[in-house]
Amino acid sequence: MGTTFFVSGPSGPEGSERARIESLFAEFLEAVARPPAAEPDARSLTAKLRGHLGADPGETPIVKAAYAPYDHPNVHLAVERWFADRPGRPYELVGMAGARNRGDLDLTEVVESADRYEQFKLGAVDYAQLPVSPDDELACVHVGFYLGRTDRGLPFAALLRGPTDDYDNRTVRLEVMCADKDAAQTFLGEVDALVRTHNVFRGQVLSFEGGEFGQGLGPFRFHRRPGLGRDGVVLPDGLLDRVERQVVGVARRRERLRAAGQHLRRGLLLYGPPGTGKTHTVRYLLSHLPDFTVILLAGSSIGAIGPACALARMLQPALVVLEDCDLIAESRDHGGGEQPLLFQVLNEMDGLGDDADVAFLLTTNRADLLEPALVQRPGRVDLAVEVPLPDAAGRARLLALYGGVLDLDATLTDEIVARTEGTTASFAKELVRRSVLIAAEREAATTEAVDVRAALDELLGDRDLLTRRLLGAQAPAED
Repeated sequence: MGTTFFVSGPSGPEGSERARIESLFAEFLEAVARPPAAEPDARSLTAKLRGHLGADPGETPIVKAAYAPYDHPNVHLAVERWFADRPGRPYELVGMAGARNRGDLDLTEVVESADRYEQFKLGAVDYAQLPVSPDDELACVHVGFYLGRTDRGLPFAALLRGPTDDYDNRTVRLEVMCADKDAAQTFLGEVDALVRTHNVFRGQVLSFEGGEFGQGLGPFRFHRRPGLGRDGVVLPDGLLDRVERQVVGVARRRERLRAAGQHLRRGLLLYGPPGTGKTHTVRYLLSHLPDFTVILLAGSSIGAIGPACALARMLQPALVVLEDCDLIAESRDHGGGEQPLLFQVLNEMDGLGDDADVAFLLTTNRADLLEPALVQRPGRVDLAVEVPLPDAAGRARLLALYGGVLDLDATLTDEIVARTEGTTASFAKELVRRSVLIAAEREAATTEAVDVRAALDELLGDRDLLTRRLLGAQAPAED
């Protein structure tokens, strides 16, 4: 509405002049309240959306989907694949200036702000460089509108936005604007199916570290799959066969087991003193499960067992590794209330269906702390295997495995084996390294028996008592 002024005053020339001034002022206020129409802004986001949709964006239905921050590349790839799957799905990708500063607004508020306040305009597409494997990164749309059409030719606009630390918006959001709400929901459903089918985590080795975005992808870090052969694992005879049958054997014979009505879900516990090769055995198993998605949890990150199991269920066949479970056997800090975290782990294991091709591998140095909880939850762990300190034959094999550079003869090998009773593979590795170092210090061309004996004397001496314990040795052989 215009502004009307009612003025009383003297008539005559002076009154006429005052009336003219007041009329001009009124016209000025009218111009401010109603600026003259301007030429359309080429960067107008509203005009772009209206031109594509053929309707007012502010009156167009919007449907939404949200994903965890680590799914950013999965959602990006799924949207790109949706358009690439059929030749009749061309699209235009446009950016939105100002989006990073207002990550708290949903698409409805973005459209309103762009229309009424010109807060958002067309701009360059915003990308985020994210890892999708140990060696590869992918430029993912962080803020961008996909302007496309459904298979029935209906125009739609899909806004993809990655997570941001601002306003606690740490989700990946996909919001679709389309005159047909059902068509928009169908698009989101098809994208979600592509997220699951072409997930970048499938077949990867991941550690779930619980951190924010950094060197990895959300809480995950990608790792190269080990390449460890059977000769690189030194365990008592028959022990590796049992472990391999429980994890690898079930995977290789899954179809026959299913046909016989047998469940695929299994739990394996490796227990024994530190340094005996439990983690090394895990590496061997990973080497022989190339198609498995592997999720590694250790320490406090075991509190993420819920999301880890959800991911394993979606990406099966999968292996969930929980290292050093004794550290959380009695913890109540991460379990939510009075339930210990270990019970939460066992409940998650039980929550998977029998047909789930998911293996759980637990390691511990203190089986006595785990046993009461495992007994109360029978069936979660199907096989418990002790990884003991290496016997004399095992120590000789360890020397042969790690000590190739030492060129040990039979006499010196027997001497070392006899003196190192109660030691571990970690001790053998350090013995070899220290022998080479001592030889280098005396500038010898090769490592000789005198260097090995000097290194062994140091490691078994009183001053290295704590060192031996840190290397897993149970007691000094010469005490």
